[in-house]
Amino acid sequence: MTKYVIAPAVALRLAGERAVIPQEHRLLAPTLLRSQVLSLLYQAVRQGGLTRAEADRRLDYLRALRIRLLGDRVLQSTAWGIAERLGWPDTLDAEYIALTRLQADAFITLDLEVARAAEELVAVAPVEALAA
Repeated sequence: MTKYVIAPAVALRLAGERAVIPQEHRLLAPTLLRSQVLSLLYQAVRQGGLTRAEADRRLDYLRALRIRLLGDRVLQSTAWGIAERLGWPDTLDAEYIALTRLQADAFITLDLEVARAAEELVAVAPVEALAA
């Protein structure tokens, strides 16, 4: 079994493609994933990129997807240290890296800048790893 931490854009891509995740993969994310995904879908609807019905379908897909959401003190403390080390203005992306460090095999993000920074600290995998 391989455990992957997925970033919000990855979750949305999976939802858009209605991807089937193989049984041997486990998905994890910080609890903030829910709010970030909701916000991104809301923005897409407001900007005309998605209909409300499609946004709802994507939310339903993500709600049914087996993603273990975590957000304890250890994760928060680790995220703080990572954000500080990388000189980031907030801890949002750092939570994903922290969770990878603490509980997963690799981090999957579509943000190349975040991926480069994360590679200093954890393994980073392409989104295509979820199909295999």
